[in-house]
Amino acid sequence: MEEIDIKLRADGIQKKVTSPGKGELSTFPDGTKVKFHYHTSLCDGTVLDDSRTMGGHSKPMELILGKKFKLPVWEQVVTTMREGEIAEFTCDVMHTALYPLVSRSLRNISHGKDPLEGQRHCCGIAQVHSHHSMGHPDLDKLQANPQPLVFTLEMLEILPPGSFQLEIWAMTDEEKMQAIPHIHEDGNALFKSGDITAAAEKYYSAIACLKNLQMKERPGDDHWIKLDLMITPLLLNYCQCKNLLGQYYEVLEHCSSIINKYDDNVKAYFKRGKAHAAVWNEAEAKADFARVIELDPSLETSVAKELRAMEDRIREKQKEEKGRYKNLFNYSSKASAAASTG
Repeated sequence: MEEIDIKLRADGIQKKVTSPGKGELSTFPDGTKVKFHYHTSLCDGTVLDDSRTMGGHSKPMELILGKKFKLPVWEQVVTTMREGEIAEFTCDVMHTALYPLVSRSLRNISHGKDPLEGQRHCCGIAQVHSHHSMGHPDLDKLQANPQPLVFTLEMLEILPPGSFQLEIWAMTDEEKMQAIPHIHEDGNALFKSGDITAAAEKYYSAIACLKNLQMKERPGDDHWIKLDLMITPLLLNYCQCKNLLGQYYEVLEHCSSIINKYDDNVKAYFKRGKAHAAVWNEAEAKADFARVIELDPSLETSVAKELRAMEDRIREKQKEEKGRYKNLFNYSSKASAAASTG
């Protein structure tokens, strides 16, 4: 450990162990996954971030080593730690210049936002030296005046390569392509078991993965089209879930995007027709269902069932509204009579 401490000090890092942890020190080959809590502060004790309270909940950091995380010093210091160890690392400015960017991404994630929200399309160093606000006064101040930081880390878990399933964001393009069919199957299994929300999340995960790959291709090229043809059935499954969950306007948006590209997609018209019917767009629903029969006459019975259900709902709604207006009229008449005899 003394040799590690000497190397850290030579790199402008001072380590102070407050709890030694257990077991042997891992060799940390690339692909190792580490989970740890972090507490970041200025040298005067001012707290910037704490993974136990960020966003109103406790969520540890997960890193896969060798994936070029934006804050290399975290990859460096965690490889000096055992499971269960708690240590304080005081790091020179050369290691902390990019922390405002990393912190903003972590704060966005903790609030369910896009981690890249608010970032300009330029490299990290350029952003650090720009006058663009980080959206957080403390990070703006740190960006304008870079200084050493203290990272207090608690190592929760060290998982060797191959002992865990990679998150999509950590996969190579090839690994993503191999994972898609399995994610699709997982979604189908969840759907069949009745866990519609979890199925939708699986489909969405696969769609996001494919969209990420598609962004690297020129629109209309062979590989772009191939990826789009993989996205479409996943998106239709996702819309099926959203229809069942009552999120009809999202279905309208996604099905319309499919129809704009593939105007003979029967499933997109059918699901969009159901969504239109659910939000009382009677004319639009009938137009979509008519297109379904035009494209596939064998679905006439299914369409007829949907149209009957829509008409029944419309009649029921009209009946409710009629009763509501009748009660309102009776109330108004009684109120007028009471006023005239008062």
